[in-house]
Amino acid sequence: MAFQSVLFVFLAGLVFFSEAAPLVSHGSVDSKCPLMVKVLDAVRGSPASDVNVKVFKQAEDGSWQDFAVGKTTEYGEIHDLTTEEGFVEGKYMVKFDTSSYWKALGLSAFHEYADVVFTANDSGHRHYTIAALLSPFSYSTTAVVTEPQE
Repeated sequence: MAFQSVLFVFLAGLVFFSEAAPLVSHGSVDSKCPLMVKVLDAVRGSPASDVNVKVFKQAEDGSWQDFAVGKTTEYGEIHDLTTEEGFVEGKYMVKFDTSSYWKALGLSAFHEYADVVFTANDSGHRHYTIAALLSPFSYSTTAVVTEPQE
């Protein structure tokens, strides 16, 4: 009976601490992050860490204005590029610095950058995950976009 009591207390403590632990960014849904970037390395079959990423917003005159910058984590992700309030309706460009990434790995790449241009929040506020699959001579992108939120 004493063993069952100790086991129960141990399991209750485990549940308490797992509930109190912060969420890990890798693979979790971050509802506060309206724009997230994910980069994968097709050559190594792993997340692409240390990829420099710049985000631009198109101004009314058609020029591109700096909006956000970041570098991918060990999981190939960047969270917190912007806030809900700052990510307003408009045209955005996400620029992945692919050349520097491949040079750091000792490879020569064909592309200097991989760009994704998209219109955001034109039919309601949404969350966007922009994903890029990189190799030295090609890249592919996709997006996961939530339904409009109020």
